[in-house]
Parts: sequence; C-alpha cells; structure tokens
Amino acid sequence: MTQQTFKTEGAKITAYLDGPLWEGAPAATVGGFSCTSVDAGVEVLEQALAYIRASGPRRVLGPMERDTWHSYRAVTQSDDSPAFLLEPAAQPLVLEVLQATGFTEISSYFSARVPLSQTAQTPPPTTEDFTIEAWNGKNPEGLFEQVFTLSTQAFAKNAFYKPITHEAFMAMYMPIVPLLKQELIFFARRPDQSLAGFLFGTPNYAEGPNPTSAILKTYASLSKGAGQHLAYAFHTAAKKAGYTSAIHALIHDDNLSALRSASEGADIFRRYGLFGLKLDD
Repeated sequence: MTQQTFKTEGAKITAYLDGPLWEGAPAATVGGFSCTSVDAGVEVLEQALAYIRASGPRRVLGPMERDTWHSYRAVTQSDDSPAFLLEPAAQPLVLEVLQATGFTEISSYFSARVPLSQTAQTPPPTTEDFTIEAWNGKNPEGLFEQVFTLSTQAFAKNAFYKPITHEAFMAMYMPIVPLLKQELIFFARRPDQSLAGFLFGTPNYAEGPNPTSAILKTYASLSKGAGQHLAYAFHTAAKKAGYTSAIHALIHDDNLSALRSASEGADIFRRYGLFGLKLDD
C-alpha cells in the first residue's frame, strides 16, 4: 500500500509514500488535509507521520496530493479576494497545524493580478526561431498529447518533479476540455512544426458564467523567448475578447515568469507555500 487516509473527529488527511524527491532523497507527502481545530489537525497529522516513519521515508512534503501534477501548496498570505478557478483553497488551520508540527516553508509561490489595459504594450522582438499560433479548437486529445510530451521535457528539471504516465496525464486533463477557450490557448512552433512551447489560459469561471478575468494558468517552453511571445499573445487575445484583467496564477518566486509578471505591472494578491519536514531516525 502506497497511501493511507487517517480520520479523527474533526480532521482528515492522506499520506502518500511515493512522493517526489526532495534534495535528492525520496519523500512522502501529505494531502487532502482538513480540520476543524488545530488540536484535531495535529492529532491526525501525527498519525500520518507515524505511518510514514514506520514505512521508511524520512522526508515529508505537504500539502501535496502525491506530486506536483496534483493539488499542492497552502495559502500563506492573501488580500481575501475570492479564490479563482483551480486555485488552492485557503485553510488557515491547516497552515497552523503544519507549523505546529515542525514543518517549515521550503518553496514559495504567488498569484498576481493586472488590468489588461496596461499589458502587451510593446511587442516582443521578432524571431525566426518559432511562430505563435492559437489553438484551432479541434482535436483536444491531440492537443493534450503534444502538451504531455513537451511538459515532461520542460518541467523535468523543476524541484519536486516526478514523472507521470501518459494515461494518468490524459485522465487528469481531458475532463477540463469543456472549460477551454481556444482564443486563450497558444503554441510556439518551430519552422519544422515541432512544438517549442505552449500556454494555457482559461476564463476565471469562479466568477460565474460571464467572468471578467482570464487566468494565465500554465506555460512551458523549450526555446529562449517563447514564453515572452506566448504571454504577449495571451494578454492581447484576452483584451480583445473583452476580459478586463488577467491573473498570473501560481508562479514560483524564482521562476522567470515572476520577472515577466512584474514587468507587466501585476500586483501580487496571494502567496502560497510548500512545506517540508525531516523526520528523526
């Protein structure tokens, strides 16, 4: 068994033994965490940690459900604005429980918001290395086939990366196809039509059926400059489609995307952390 769920009155958590590497060592993860009090949360987390310790791993990451392909991170700071689509929910008690049991923040992230009226002011430098094209809305399965192949290359050097199977990837992403808007999805293609990068944007349906903000959810590239071109295309298209603001979602503090977000004048409204604990032998 590689995972086990623990429940007490007022708390629940799942421990996963086969998490990603942390500093080159295998780590377990804890996710699906909820509690109605700090005491209840500490009790159930201690049960999960005892199970992990008895099973072998000596490092634990959380909140994280299996790996970074699934839900992870905890809200650490917020302006209390409503959560956007697919954003981790704020759980102040869970954050207190992690800190009370010795977890410390080991990786930090943020989300920022910017009026689209002030974005995409200057086109990026022209290049012959790739061209930017919007998704034509056809063959979503083929779309995600390409995204899977590029993602596994682009993200492989990221901290806490763990490979995922093609079948698991498709099972995760195909259900979101009805949420996709082709005018917010872009590809960077080399002259030979191979994929150099992609960007996924989506309307912020957490606002309702007629959202005013568009989320720059995920992008990845294998060619220098592709990210800048993709972001310019996204902001331009979102503005043209009538959205008034863009959300730059869940960016690692040390990622180049953080500099690009700041250059657009985006204001940070939420911060998140991934926490870690090293268990004693």
